[in-house]
Amino acid sequence: MMDPNSHQSPNGQIDSRRVEDISLAFKKLFLAMCRLNVFPWDVLEAKLKTDKPSDVILDILNETYHHTVCRKYPPSVKYRRLFLQELIKKHEATAEEPLDELYDALSEVLGLEEETICYKSYLMLSGDVVSLTESVAVISEGTTGLVTWEAALYLTEWAIENQQVFSRRNVLEFGSGVGLTGIALCRSCKPSKYVFSDCHHGVLKRLRENVHLNSSADGEISGVSVHIEELDWESVPEDKLPSIGVDIVIAADVVYDPSIINCLVSLLSQILKCAGPGSPPEVYIASTIRNPETYNSFKTQLTNAAVQHLVVPGPVTKVFPYNRKSCIELIKLYV
Repeated sequence: MMDPNSHQSPNGQIDSRRVEDISLAFKKLFLAMCRLNVFPWDVLEAKLKTDKPSDVILDILNETYHHTVCRKYPPSVKYRRLFLQELIKKHEATAEEPLDELYDALSEVLGLEEETICYKSYLMLSGDVVSLTESVAVISEGTTGLVTWEAALYLTEWAIENQQVFSRRNVLEFGSGVGLTGIALCRSCKPSKYVFSDCHHGVLKRLRENVHLNSSADGEISGVSVHIEELDWESVPEDKLPSIGVDIVIAADVVYDPSIINCLVSLLSQILKCAGPGSPPEVYIASTIRNPETYNSFKTQLTNAAVQHLVVPGPVTKVFPYNRKSCIELIKLYV
């Protein structure tokens, strides 16, 4: 449980003495559709004992369910319903008069039908918001690319802290999925060009939708030229990568299936060894280590292909909400 008297940095943390900081924490978690059990309910309960409960609850309601981002890009119907029900429980426990605003919101949600897609929105330190359409199901259409995974959030935080790596460079991302890393990187790091890529048709369709959702009328993201490529690691033509012309290659959560490791390593080796004139691209791979055997196999195959790796220190600044107890590693590849 979190100490209700703790005073922590506002950067992803909570000063539990300030209602607005509690509301900000709830807003970040709610808009990103984080699991309800990671919300700081204990901090809220403590605050309800010291402040006027209706004011605290209404502030949270306005920063979550009634927030302009939620109204335009709403989380799933089920998620909104469960969140409101939990918020109502916390208010009822104070023995205060019922809040019409809470029950009106719940009534509104109960009248909605669930859709197959929903929105997750991520707040940047700059105040920008990256909103993404994602699949309501965690794994659907035979691919894992229709949701944002933790290593993508980790890699994005690292990129934000290391903007000089990407500034005015041409960046290619493998396995872009729903597009969070690329969109956030374009917003914060200002590369010259950013190339999203994936191979599954359903993922590419969703990726195009999200890039369009976060682009200006001219198709750029914060002035960055963006492109979307279909890249099947097993059959990338030899002239394809040189034609894209990249300085940086990144990927997140691509090492999860033993059956694709061989072709991934082969492709990464090709990129590093057949770069043409000038220095080879810098390659960064972020992985959530769910199965150590699979991840070690990836590293072994890199070594067998004469590709070396260096573990890169992870991000310090907490921008996005995700499980920081997960074992995530970022490596830089070189020959």
